[in-house]
Amino acid sequence: QVQLVESGGGLVQPGGPLRLSCAASGTIVSFYAMGWYRQAPGKQRELVAYITRGGSGNYEDSVKGRFTISIDNAKNTVYLQMNSLKPEDTAVYYCNRGTYSGSPYTPSDYWGQGTQVTVSS
Repeated sequence: QVQLVESGGGLVQPGGPLRLSCAASGTIVSFYAMGWYRQAPGKQRELVAYITRGGSGNYEDSVKGRFTISIDNAKNTVYLQMNSLKPEDTAVYYCNRGTYSGSPYTPSDYWGQGTQVTVSS
């Protein structure tokens, strides 16, 4: 049974950093592309970053240069390092396991429960 558990969300001031974690069980994250999505109130869920099996990170334009996705194979965990956070980054962030290993990202039905990120002074 595949389980994805996100953590690391919280309240942060504009310009601050936050690191999200997605711990996986029942699957090996390095065998698939892994993605981070977010959903703000009243908006559709959007893909913000994904990493391929080959280790290539891909980013939505608004987070390029600020967010970095990575994998710790030993911990079977995916991270999203978020720097220079803006109020518009406020959303619930979800981890997803991809259907395939490469690009373009194709989400599977395996989602975490989400973690709230609030950027506010």
